[in-house]
Amino acid sequence: MRRPTDNSSKLATRLANAARRALLAALLLACGPASAQARSPQALVHKPAPAFVRRDLNGQQLSLARLRGKVVLLNFWATWCGPCLTEMPEFMAWQRQFAAQGFQVVGISMDDDAAAARKLATKLKVDYPIAMGDPDLGRHYGGVLGLPLTFLIDRKGEVRAVYQGVSNLNAIQTEIRTLLIER
Repeated sequence: MRRPTDNSSKLATRLANAARRALLAALLLACGPASAQARSPQALVHKPAPAFVRRDLNGQQLSLARLRGKVVLLNFWATWCGPCLTEMPEFMAWQRQFAAQGFQVVGISMDDDAAAARKLATKLKVDYPIAMGDPDLGRHYGGVLGLPLTFLIDRKGEVRAVYQGVSNLNAIQTEIRTLLIER
């Protein structure tokens, strides 16, 4: 003869397993193949860069689609990120050096406060457009879970390289030069 506690325990286990299976099925439906690709910035390499339209810190409309035909360095950064601040002067130098060849740097500040980003951009005399980012834009770019996060986008609008965290600026510059000679 079975004890009632054994039946209760088995029933609880069955219910817990059924609940786990239902949760897993719901997650698989919500996070199907299209969502799974966007979970990693690296998954965007050799795919079209997600389009966006934002106002930059000067109030001008910034559209990634309008930059088609240029090589774009898209940099997610924040005012509190030391490596981000180290990269910015180099990005400004590249903007000046390569602009005539069809190169454009675009900054996306992941700060909560546009005033902080504007103050830093003014202090550093940033000469490329900066727009404010948010979690939604970050999700489109595979999840901005660490900064800096930099994408190199070719003239056709395809992501060609992704650099996460502290990056080798020489490697980025070499890739920019390669993309600029491609037509």
